Amino acid sequence: MREIVLDTETTGLDPREDRIVEIGAVELVNHLRTGEDFHVYINPGRPMPEEAFRIHGLGDAFLADKPSFRAIADRFLAFIGEAPLVIHNAAFDMGMINGEFARLGLPLLPDARAVDTVTIARKRFPGAQASLDALCKRFGVDASARVKHGALLDSELLADVYLELLGGRQQGLTLDNGAGRGGSKTIQTHGPRERRAPLAPRLTEEERAAHAAFVESLGEGALWRRS
Repeated sequence: MREIVLDTETTGLDPREDRIVEIGAVELVNHLRTGEDFHVYINPGRPMPEEAFRIHGLGDAFLADKPSFRAIADRFLAFIGEAPLVIHNAAFDMGMINGEFARLGLPLLPDARAVDTVTIARKRFPGAQASLDALCKRFGVDASARVKHGALLDSELLADVYLELLGGRQQGLTLDNGAGRGGSKTIQTHGPRERRAPLAPRLTEEERAAHAAFVESLGEGALWRRS
């Protein structure tokens, strides 16, 4: 199962007027980071308001030579593919992305593609703070590098938080309270996943030959020679 954890930085809060200035996204497959990511800064074609600059630190001079959203739209669409989009406060980011798509005449992303981690957090921890910083603190995710908002860093942090919201980073481990078995606890684990790419063999041809000679020396009755 492929998912994309995504975040944006913008010039403001109104998708009709404001523009995206940064997109960061990381890929998950079967709830594991693959190391594949997407990151781009974008020239919004309008001045950066001071209140937005204070949040992410992306100013007019820095963004002046960056590509337009039109220039990166195809690469962005290719990266996200048809995968669900894991977003913190999804309504905002989806609205901003669809605002950019609408300007280009591109099909809009359906709301059903979004997995909102704010909604998940509020269901799991009613009444508790559901900001990304608060969730990083709750789950012990190191957010010390987060001096200002940044789309790629926030996506990486959110990926860790999302896995914790799903039940922890070691989801293959489940505790059974042993009811009906004297109260003893057992740990059940899922079988190992198949590697995406098999490891290269480490045996040399000399080692293979030596092993074959050893098995031959054991005689016909040896267990290793039985088929």
